[in-house]
Amino acid sequence: MGSRQIWLIIVSVWFVGCTVSSSAGEDKGTVVVYGRAAVGIVDEDFICATLDWWPPEKCDYGTCAWDHASILNLDLNNIIFQNAIKAFAPLKIRIGGTLQDLVIYETPDLKQPCVPFTKNSSVIFGFTEGCLPMRRWDELNAFFRRTGAKVIFGLNALSGRSIKPNGEAIGAWDYTNAESFIRFTAQNNHTIDGWELGNELCGSGVGARVAANQYATDTIALRNIVNQVYKNVSPMPLVIGPGGFFDAAWFTEYLNKAANSIDATTRHIYDLGPGVDKHLIEKILNPSYLDQEATTFKSLRDIIKNSPTKAVAWVGESGGAYNSGRNLVSNAFVYSFWYLDQLGMASIYDTKTYCRQSLIGGNYGLLNTTNFTPNPDYYSALIWRQLMGRKALFTSFSGTKKIRSYTHCARQSKGITVLLMNLDSTTTVKVNVELNSSTFSLRHTKHRKSRKTVISQLPWVSNGEIQREEYHLTAKDGNLHSQSMLLNEYILHVNSAGDIPPLEPIFVNSTEPITVAPYSIVFVHMRSVVVPACT
Repeated sequence: MGSRQIWLIIVSVWFVGCTVSSSAGEDKGTVVVYGRAAVGIVDEDFICATLDWWPPEKCDYGTCAWDHASILNLDLNNIIFQNAIKAFAPLKIRIGGTLQDLVIYETPDLKQPCVPFTKNSSVIFGFTEGCLPMRRWDELNAFFRRTGAKVIFGLNALSGRSIKPNGEAIGAWDYTNAESFIRFTAQNNHTIDGWELGNELCGSGVGARVAANQYATDTIALRNIVNQVYKNVSPMPLVIGPGGFFDAAWFTEYLNKAANSIDATTRHIYDLGPGVDKHLIEKILNPSYLDQEATTFKSLRDIIKNSPTKAVAWVGESGGAYNSGRNLVSNAFVYSFWYLDQLGMASIYDTKTYCRQSLIGGNYGLLNTTNFTPNPDYYSALIWRQLMGRKALFTSFSGTKKIRSYTHCARQSKGITVLLMNLDSTTTVKVNVELNSSTFSLRHTKHRKSRKTVISQLPWVSNGEIQREEYHLTAKDGNLHSQSMLLNEYILHVNSAGDIPPLEPIFVNSTEPITVAPYSIVFVHMRSVVVPACT
């Protein structure tokens, strides 16, 4: 075989005369997976979710969707809540959001009363300064230990600054209270995996903005504090920033100046627009619209490559639709098309961690704000966690543009997992999977009466068939607004004891194409398809 020739070998074993006919409501296509090397590598704990500070009085468009989902008032004894976090073993949790820059910490040297946030429409962000009591901080850390969560904490980067009417923040970060809080946290043996500086203060900012040069100086100050406080601790917590929206020039200046004082650079994504937008579903189901965010993933990746920093890229907060999302859209089945597409896209651009806004709270929580039961995106995230390993493989799809496809090395085997999403309302797509011939680590070779050798790596079972595992996700009653998700036609729900249901596959003969029904999501786990990238 010539080195410049590209040969494709079909994973599914096709017999002579076997064809798939196209008819009304049915189409076919091919996924091609390139497995010589990973195109991106994510963190082991890639799946992350946020907890926010918003009190019950936080309202958007006349709807108050936060209830008791704040860091300050969450029910930490709820068994469903605990089990939902434990299921990820571990879930990375980022504590932060708009109000984090107005939080003070009730450390022993605090010289003012510790009072909660109060609504005030005349001040920045619509709320007065609020306080985190250390008793509550102790309770939260006990909860994180019980559930195995890994915690990223966002610090108050507006402390000590004055803000001009145009939003420009003047002065350096006053880290006195934050340093005291970090020391209190370390002295009380509370494990923090990362300290993040600020929320949405980069670029043009949201409500306020800090210049890149000053932000880098403040980040270096945080690095010095962390180095000193944790000098005898291993691993040392990460230093993370800036936690805001991407601006190429700003990020370039910031990373060049911050250099090796920062471990992860975080950006936020609300690419679907405001939660009040009536066209959210149209955007989610539009492949061209979904593709737009790839430009920003690529831009940040390239800036990091060309800067002296050792930082990696994270998505530190992503709710899709800002201002708390939209009820029966961002907490419903349809949102999994957007969310899983984001996870797939982030992975191929080497984004190490992806934090969903939110774990609970607003209309975009993975969990129901009132009763803590999982929304559809929770199960999508959990299946991703169960099946998709750290290495993302370059994947292309030929056929309808309504199919979204991503592939990772499998998490619990040497095989691969293919994710397919059908954004079409009426057409079932029959999909074959092909691999570049140079990617195989040969296991089974079957010679047939033809000039070609058919190579299969799928496991032979006792009845002589070859099988793969499939997980088909659909909306209850086919309703995209449904907050109930079906896995292989069985509804997913917690039981009376608050247990998260097991996520079990169906086994399918691998001589058959993958059937992707209209408005469905399919994870296909092929345990014994071994490619060089996954060995």
